[in-house]
Amino acid sequence: MKEHYIQQVQLPSGVVHVYAGPELFKALDYQVFQMANNNLQIPNQVYMSYTPDVHVGVGTCIGTTAVWRTEDGYVSPSIVGSDIGCGMRVHMTNLHKDELKDVKLRRKLVKTIEKYLPVEDHVRGHFSDIRLEHVVTKGLHGLPKKYIPDGYTPRKATSLTHVESSKFSLDENALNRFPDSVWHRSHRQLGTLGNGNHFAEIQSIEIAEENREVGEAWGLFDGQVIVMIHSGSRAWGGSVNQYCSSDMQKVMRMNGLGTADPKLLFAPLEHPAAQNYVNLMYAALNYAVVNRHLIAYAIREAGKDLFGSKFEMTTLYDLMHNYAWNEEHKEQSYFVHRKGATRALPAGHPGNPQPYAATGHPALIPGSMGTASYIMVGAPGGDANFHSICHGAGRIRSRSATKRVVTLQEFAASMHVGTNDEIVVNQRSLESILDESPQAYKDVDQIIESVVGAGLASVVAKCKPMATVKGAK
Repeated sequence: MKEHYIQQVQLPSGVVHVYAGPELFKALDYQVFQMANNNLQIPNQVYMSYTPDVHVGVGTCIGTTAVWRTEDGYVSPSIVGSDIGCGMRVHMTNLHKDELKDVKLRRKLVKTIEKYLPVEDHVRGHFSDIRLEHVVTKGLHGLPKKYIPDGYTPRKATSLTHVESSKFSLDENALNRFPDSVWHRSHRQLGTLGNGNHFAEIQSIEIAEENREVGEAWGLFDGQVIVMIHSGSRAWGGSVNQYCSSDMQKVMRMNGLGTADPKLLFAPLEHPAAQNYVNLMYAALNYAVVNRHLIAYAIREAGKDLFGSKFEMTTLYDLMHNYAWNEEHKEQSYFVHRKGATRALPAGHPGNPQPYAATGHPALIPGSMGTASYIMVGAPGGDANFHSICHGAGRIRSRSATKRVVTLQEFAASMHVGTNDEIVVNQRSLESILDESPQAYKDVDQIIESVVGAGLASVVAKCKPMATVKGAK
């Protein structure tokens, strides 16, 4: 029953709505609710919730939706996250999984991708002809035409239309805050994954029968090979937080603002320091969507290299799960923060991009390495949670704890190493990415069950991993 997946937790500072099944809810750490109580102390907040993958972060939990009215709202870098604009992208290919059943071919594919996609931080990206100032101010529209390969075929052009936003507008004067070193480093990192839980994964899909019509309308088919990408704004987003934190702290001191957590930063939206942060955040969102686009561009080039000119890689969707922006809900303007939460709009919602107006847009939910990922679509009942759903599986162990309790043998077994179903990884040793093993994460199937059970979204396709490309540490 729906109520089994929705809990309203009364805390001293207010109510946090938790969307999680009984087992997931029972396992939540007490710190999750300490953080919620601190977050609820930010003035004028009208709503706060947790998704089922919620876990402790810095200042705010990953898996948080927090909402203010725009007219008297606040912005919090802590409820956006350090990797601003981090999100997901999926591209559909014209390959069937049977064409990649040979594990040797999957290994060759991974090696070919590495030729085009730098995976080590000291290696410069392949995009020296791209002007970074155009990227951060114009988003995808700031790229040279050659990087929008489908722009010449309007009937197939999805690069600019099948995205949550292709450009975020901002006051460019805010960019003067950054020194040359930030611009230089950020330019070098364009089109790169970064490390941690970021990845590019080759997957095969199985369409859910209850949404087969939707999946096929999107261009999906059973056994189809897709490319799922998880990355963010790299050094640019990190610099935004670095350079804005002291300003936020000054505003809080001058206005007598604060909570028990000194790492929870916030300021009134109308304050110049808050507006400066918002402008730089939007520049980071532009960077992030372009970064994922360029990662996909590199993988597309690798695919053509290996499979020939008939290889296709069409954009399904690109969306974020670390950001804040204005949204309309029930004819009221709200400033909505999502930190580790994904927007999932249903069919007919005016916020959908035009290609997805009739169906609702794809909501892209990665699992852990070695487990399934999901493509979902929002349900009408999602309006109760400002159309927010989970953003992944959610960690249950820290990186250090994972290394202590998970053995290489357990990790290798979960990756089917030595079998025809091996999930090929581009690392020489699994030991280097042990902290990203499936055992470090919650059960993604339980996460999805909670989202579906709460009436927030439904599954369109289940995605099985075949090969994974990780960034170097």
